[in-house]
Amino acid sequence: MGTFRSAIWCTVCVLWLTACDSRMSPYRLVTPVPADPDGFSLALYQSVGVRLEPGHSIAFVNDGAIFDRLADELARAKQSINVVLFIWRPSLPSSRLVPIIAERARAGVACRILVDSAGSTDFEDAVGPELKKAGCEVRLARALEMGKLNHRNHRKIVVIDGTLGVTGGFGIDDEWLGGGRAKNEWRDSNAFVRGPAVNELQQAFAENWQEAGGALLPAADFPRLEASGPTRAGFVTSTPSPILTKADRVVQLLISAATKRVWITNPYFTPSPGLQDLLIEKRRQGVDVRVLVAGDETDFKQVLREQRASYPELLEGGVLIWEYQPTLIHTKTIVVDDQLAIIGSINLDRLSLTAMDEGALVMADPHVVEHLARDWEEDVKFSRQIRE
Repeated sequence: MGTFRSAIWCTVCVLWLTACDSRMSPYRLVTPVPADPDGFSLALYQSVGVRLEPGHSIAFVNDGAIFDRLADELARAKQSINVVLFIWRPSLPSSRLVPIIAERARAGVACRILVDSAGSTDFEDAVGPELKKAGCEVRLARALEMGKLNHRNHRKIVVIDGTLGVTGGFGIDDEWLGGGRAKNEWRDSNAFVRGPAVNELQQAFAENWQEAGGALLPAADFPRLEASGPTRAGFVTSTPSPILTKADRVVQLLISAATKRVWITNPYFTPSPGLQDLLIEKRRQGVDVRVLVAGDETDFKQVLREQRASYPELLEGGVLIWEYQPTLIHTKTIVVDDQLAIIGSINLDRLSLTAMDEGALVMADPHVVEHLARDWEEDVKFSRQIRE
């Protein structure tokens, strides 16, 4: 990222934190939550209106490999490409993907691109024109105004032909290149999903698209989706609220269901009082509670200071904490017991949990959990444990 863009970005982030009410919601889920997939699915539905439906195939794609997989999938699009991203900036990944999308648009594929006006600096001037020239519809989410700094669209969603959905922590910029083990090569995790939940990702795109002035999507963008794999899944969306968001609800719901372990990876970890109390309570119940977060290699030093201020109480409560060393760890996952997991855009800070549009895929599948747990164990090898 260039010096000028970095300065703009840091200024915006500081303004966000200044404008955002630091008194996060005191919400604390107190009801017991079943850990089995059937019971958890019913609890999820009651809490956020989403069920864990069967029939999904999930492929996890980390770090710079996201662009290889996206390039392949986008090139095969036949009907539609719908994208909402917080960050899309002029970069090597953009230079690779834009010609592919433009070619599909010229071939008659409906291409709709929505990016956040704060996160995607320079997009309108340096990226959008080529896409528009090829026939894509390009829109900016929420004009950057002083009174609306917090209400950003932080979702990361790509839906291709209404049958393949992509979500995770990724953006289109040079920081996501590489393998997540070197400085300026962010460590991140993403999921490619097929199955019924793709309609929920498409709906999330559609609501943001309408807000930005886009038309209703055609019925063909919401096909009947057949079972494609063994995983139960559902996609949860969240919108800003000064009181309580679905992002806060779903995170606490997952943690409340834990009977064996809660392994969290998150780049911006400043838990609300309710979430912090819940983590400590789970540890007191004998649950293995581990948190892997960003260290000195972060893009947001103010959050790091607040994050570290939360350590003493968590450590005293028995929570284990590690800071990732090589680069910014941008992964946003939670693993619960041997059955449940989440991946998406939700950060565990006050901006994400109260003041931004978010989305995350909730999954129930022991193989999914095993995969994400292996990633956690591999990442912790490159981390420093915080002991005091």
